[in-house]
Amino acid sequence: MVMFLSTVIVLAVVGLLMGLLLVFASETFKVEVDPRETAVRECLPGNNCGACGFAGCDAMAAAIVKGEAPVNGCPVGGAPVGEKIAVVMGVVAAPEREKKVAFVKCAGTCDVQKPKCSYVGIESCEAAMTIPGKGIKACTHGCLGYGSCVAACQFDAIHVVDGVAKVDRSKCVACGKCVATCPQHLIEIVPDKAPYAVQCSNKDKGPIVRQVCGAGCIGCGLCARLCEQGAITLTDDVAHIDYSKCAGCGKCAEKCPSKIIRLR
Repeated sequence: MVMFLSTVIVLAVVGLLMGLLLVFASETFKVEVDPRETAVRECLPGNNCGACGFAGCDAMAAAIVKGEAPVNGCPVGGAPVGEKIAVVMGVVAAPEREKKVAFVKCAGTCDVQKPKCSYVGIESCEAAMTIPGKGIKACTHGCLGYGSCVAACQFDAIHVVDGVAKVDRSKCVACGKCVATCPQHLIEIVPDKAPYAVQCSNKDKGPIVRQVCGAGCIGCGLCARLCEQGAITLTDDVAHIDYSKCAGCGKCAEKCPSKIIRLR
């Protein structure tokens, strides 16, 4: 009985000492958190998508309080969230950021692409990339259509339609996860207000493009020559639009022989 009581007393003393030690350590090493950081975090939607450029909503809140990020830096919450955070921070809300969205640079739907083989395997673009010829489509530069970008999107903003990924601009927040996921590097972030876009990424010469796809850029350069703003250039035999220069006149789309420059 004495041994039992001694054991209990020793354990109680040890527990008390450990508790005191933990209290001392928590007070000594505690990190002071600005109460505004907690308030800002409560305003953020909590998607932790990284669209703001930070690791998550906690990191975004800390950056806003430190002055390292704008109060309207959350593309998911948009202007309403920015206004709430501005009240917390005691500042005037910054002008609303230009909305941007993802865009898939491929128009190789099933009606313009002829299958060259049958594919039986894991339904992912990464898996299809490992086989010779990259999937079943004749064009090796286009959308593989197995939906890896769809799986990566947290906002249900992208789906495979008729063999090609298509972005729902009303849902897209330009987080960039589909851009990082696409093994073909077909997706880019563009201004939502951009009227026209080149819906092709085939880097082959024109005659080869015509053989594999009925909707491909042939690299003729006519669009670049017609553009009075100098907004279109050819890179690797594919037309590219500089949206900071584009006036949206539509001359490039009107004269494009492949009709691959299209209204968005």
